[in-house]
This record gives sequence, C-alpha cells and structure tokens, in this order.
Amino acid sequence: MTSYIPLMAGGLALLTTPSLVWAQQQADYHGSHMMWSGWYMEPIMMIVFLVITVIVVVLIVRWLCGSNPGHSHSHSAPPAKAPVDILKERFARGEIDKEEFEERRRILDN
Repeated sequence: MTSYIPLMAGGLALLTTPSLVWAQQQADYHGSHMMWSGWYMEPIMMIVFLVITVIVVVLIVRWLCGSNPGHSHSHSAPPAKAPVDILKERFARGEIDKEEFEERRRILDN
C-alpha cells in the first residue's frame, strides 16, 4: 500500500502542473496595461451607465404618462369673441337696451 503514495503524488503533480503554469502566465494580467485601461475607465463607464439609466427612466415615464415633447397639456383660453358678439350677448341678457345696442354696433362697424 505504501508503494501507491509516490505514484499518487506524481499523478497529482502531473495534473496540477498545467494549471500552475497557466496561473503564472496569467499573472501579467494586472500589468502595466491595466493601469492605462482601468483607473480612468471605471468612473467614465459608471457615469455613462448612470446617464443611460436616467435616459431610459425618463423615456419610460414619458411613455407611461402619454406626454409628447413640445405639446403641453395645459388648457388654453378659448378664442376671443368678436366685440359684436359680446354686444349681442349683452343685449340678449338685457344689460343694454335697443338704442344703446344700435349705437354701439354702428360705432363698431365703422
């Protein structure tokens, strides 16, 4: 039984040697190129991600609310009435008599 121990140790060494060699080759991954591509890219990518997230949220909210850019939902005032129409309404309500109505209409027609 003791003769299998060196054989097992040798087999284990053969199995782990490729991964140890690979790990040593990967050690250069954090070399000088990482300094140039990592330290300033992280904040920039975080800002880009936040900007994209905000844009997506704003577009979703606008879509859900049914808002169209450039169109306001505020109610505009109704179109102004012509002076003659106002005069006719006042006459119809009895605020002015026929003589005053005729005189003001004649003034507005001129």
